[in-house]
Amino acid sequence: MATTQKWPASVRAALLVVTGLLIGGWPLPGSALERQLSFDVSEGRNLNSLLRAGQVAAHLVLRSGPDPRILVAFPAGNSGVGLWFAHVGQPVTWTLLERPRPVVERDEKGRSLYGIVARAALGPGPTDLVIKQAILSSVRVLRAYQAEGTVPEQVAVAPPSIEGTTLTWARDRLDGAAGYRLRIDVTHGSLEDGHIKAGRDGRVELGITALSGETPLAPLAGPELLSTRARADRSARNALTFLSYREKFLAGSWRFDTYFGRDTLMSVELLMPALTPEAVEAALSSVLARLSPQGEVAHEEDIGEFAILDHLRADGSRSAAPTFNYNMIDGNFMLAPVARSWLIDDPRGRARAATFLAGHDGRSDGGGRTAGAELLANLRFVVQSAIAFGDDPRASHLIGLKRGLDAGEWRDSRDGLGGGRFPYDVNAVLVPAALEAAAALYTEGLLNPYLTSEDRAQFERAAALAKVWFARAPQLFEVIEPSEVAHKAVRAYAAQLGVSAGAAEASIGAAPVRFHALALNADGTPVRVVHSDEGFALLFTRPRSQQVETDLGAIMKPFPAGLMTDAGMLVANPVFAPHEAQERFSNRAYHGTVVWSWQQAMMAEALARQLRRHDLTDGALNELREVQRRLWRAIAAGKAVRNSELWSWSYESGRFHVAPFGANANDADESNAAQLWSTVYLAIRPPGAGTGPPARAGAVSVR
Repeated sequence: MATTQKWPASVRAALLVVTGLLIGGWPLPGSALERQLSFDVSEGRNLNSLLRAGQVAAHLVLRSGPDPRILVAFPAGNSGVGLWFAHVGQPVTWTLLERPRPVVERDEKGRSLYGIVARAALGPGPTDLVIKQAILSSVRVLRAYQAEGTVPEQVAVAPPSIEGTTLTWARDRLDGAAGYRLRIDVTHGSLEDGHIKAGRDGRVELGITALSGETPLAPLAGPELLSTRARADRSARNALTFLSYREKFLAGSWRFDTYFGRDTLMSVELLMPALTPEAVEAALSSVLARLSPQGEVAHEEDIGEFAILDHLRADGSRSAAPTFNYNMIDGNFMLAPVARSWLIDDPRGRARAATFLAGHDGRSDGGGRTAGAELLANLRFVVQSAIAFGDDPRASHLIGLKRGLDAGEWRDSRDGLGGGRFPYDVNAVLVPAALEAAAALYTEGLLNPYLTSEDRAQFERAAALAKVWFARAPQLFEVIEPSEVAHKAVRAYAAQLGVSAGAAEASIGAAPVRFHALALNADGTPVRVVHSDEGFALLFTRPRSQQVETDLGAIMKPFPAGLMTDAGMLVANPVFAPHEAQERFSNRAYHGTVVWSWQQAMMAEALARQLRRHDLTDGALNELREVQRRLWRAIAAGKAVRNSELWSWSYESGRFHVAPFGANANDADESNAAQLWSTVYLAIRPPGAGTGPPARAGAVSVR
């Protein structure tokens, strides 16, 4: 069961509605319209239209195919409305006739509802479009229905009211607060007995009005959000702007329109040069404000009506106080390195460090501690968690998933770690990097106002603990495949997938294949999956030259020997795993042989940082440059989907081609059209396009 912490609902002063609407994208800095945003993203079967104007922020999703739907997600309260239609027997296609425009209406009690009005057409299609399910609630509820087909009975909506050719669903929130409204106007075709029938031309045209009574968030935009170093990538600017607010950064839309700790931290680390100081500190404050009393980073927040559902289950109350999920372990060890990046490594943050740490942590009830005290709580957690392995470095003392859970870091689907309990990224990289950051923050004196005498004794051990973890933890994940075994495995796996084994097999040669396991099982045995998490090591540490070459050599081979394809760098390759594991890591699995945009971006930034080092051999530098060249070629191939969450691939005519994730009926889920950590290319530049921060000078080089 998730550990939760109550927190009174945030009450923020919302910006006044700004009239007018920018059509087509983000305006130039300084424009009078810079708080308005409207843009579309077509991806697979989804036509997405996103709007942010004044107090309204909404994401309209029109799903084409044999199972059409209409869905609108609102960042306010992570709320949404959705309408699913019954299977129509043949694919139908949505067309947006009028993109969303902002609207504010009143409910029956005179309370404000914020939302959008749009017009869309569906066809050519059946003569009878049958409504399967309407849901007005939290995006979490809509998300669960889309994935599992279930709806909590407490939020079931009454049948629509029908007036002429208009259907209206409306309900208050479970606690009686202003709720939700969805209105569908049949403007072409007809409405008969609750069924929507196409016109003689096989088309249906609908007016869509979607509204939520949740309190609007306060936007970050333009020069408040992005520095002058941000790249002029309109699509990335659009996505980041839609997801950025003073209270928090949203993880992704439509499915994750709220705070996620890990996503916030990794995005800030990679976006930092492109963000303003105010934006960086807003993001860090949002993480600090949601720490558990023990200093753990909250993975996700339940707000709005989903928080009420949490309380109904827990104590029978209808409280809307947010609850927080602390199931994930990676965010706990990501905060310290990112805090170090800002408070020590970035000159802007260093100049503001003392003031930032002395400020209020951002908890809306006013009862929180300083940001420095909150950060110290996390650093204590880091050091205390690391002592057992530091004193006795064996697998059972690594940081494992929480009891009863099969996920605990960014590969958080059921099969993301292949059944492993001790993730590579957390143990081999993030824990030692967090220890090193804690030692640096302590040495700099930034923690002095918040330390106790007991703290000093612990933090004086942090650097030594980091060295033990850096030296001993990665060794436990080492896998060596003899050359003849590797050749046989690649041929068999390629045949199974129906792809060529030629280049992949040629890349192996006569030497054994060495790589780090994705995770360790409970008994310490490796999950033999090649993976992209070496990017964490290259981003946060300074491995020795030989280790750089070994790590890159393993993952940058052509798939199915390594991770490289024409469609991008895959995040996993089970070529050396048992057949059962290979089926779990398919290109239809959320964390299988698919491409995640932010993982490519992290690797690109990591390579750039390593190339700015002055202590690597020529061989290691040459390997880094060659890998960088191949990676950016792959990044360019996926440019059209770069700001989405992830994508899959198809194989035709001897090449891998980008395939939207979720377009195939067998895909485990669908990709977000706007994903926070996929916007990081605003700060990450291709070779020769400028420089960024160097690899950390203080990082130890022990592997």
